[in-house]
Amino acid sequence: MTSTFHGSPASPESPETSPDAPAGGSELHGPVLAWFDRHARDLPWRRPEAGAWGVMVSEFMLQQTPVVRVLPVYEQWLARWPRPADLAADAPGEAVRAWGRLGYPRRALRLHAAAVAITERHGGDVPSDHGQLLALPGIGEYTAAAVASFAYGQRHAVLDTNVRRVFARAATGVQYPPNATTAAERRLARALLPDEEATAARWAAASMELGALVCTAKNEDCGRCPLADRCAWLLSGKPAHDGPPRRGQTYAGTDRQVRGKLLAVLREAADPVEQADLDAVWDEPVQRARALDGLVADGLVEPLEDGRYRLPLS
Repeated sequence: MTSTFHGSPASPESPETSPDAPAGGSELHGPVLAWFDRHARDLPWRRPEAGAWGVMVSEFMLQQTPVVRVLPVYEQWLARWPRPADLAADAPGEAVRAWGRLGYPRRALRLHAAAVAITERHGGDVPSDHGQLLALPGIGEYTAAAVASFAYGQRHAVLDTNVRRVFARAATGVQYPPNATTAAERRLARALLPDEEATAARWAAASMELGALVCTAKNEDCGRCPLADRCAWLLSGKPAHDGPPRRGQTYAGTDRQVRGKLLAVLREAADPVEQADLDAVWDEPVQRARALDGLVADGLVEPLEDGRYRLPLS
């Protein structure tokens, strides 16, 4: 059965930071699920025709990347590679090329590696078993739970940044969750899961959507929140216990920017690229060489014996 809806290692905690499931925690389910029924965005990976592969592709692309940037790349990706075997049959460099400017292009290589493993181990079908998902290359705790929940309607705690923020505010009364997911958060998330499997999968999607659209990191809209009358943080006066969320990483002038410029040249070239073409995109030679070496070390760029460079073929 396919039902499309739509980490970090555990860390030690002290009793002071170990939230118990709130009394009557199940009272959170009804308002959030009803809100989700009315306000959920119509996203292509939430449609039944997306299937498990579409859900998996979206989860890779949405890591640290907003929906508006993902949508066009996602649609082009699925049109070109509608099944894992289609991607597996292509060179990993083509995945990097198609990734475009989504950022963090190693995700493209990991998705390609997962497609190869799915083709070789599972007959080309994304597995529904959580353990088998977790064993795929590039699949961590969050992605395995998300695919099992959103693609197969299973009961798993799906803890992305949005869900963690909703739970921190509504259940534990703090403004922001810790920087890294804690064992206490996982325990709370499991305690808040509805018992019925399909409802738990909808709850995972609904709580994530609430964090994305209403209970946002900045400028939260408590007036539109279905949990406003029972949110521990709001009812306590919205204390700023944990300080502001971390600022976004500066991009201009960083190695990330240089790597992006170098990759752009390689993505747009049908043939291997001369060193001079790469040199032209950034004036500072030490930083440029460091960025290029990093791309090679990450497997995103392949150096040739004649001194040229290309996207990887294997």
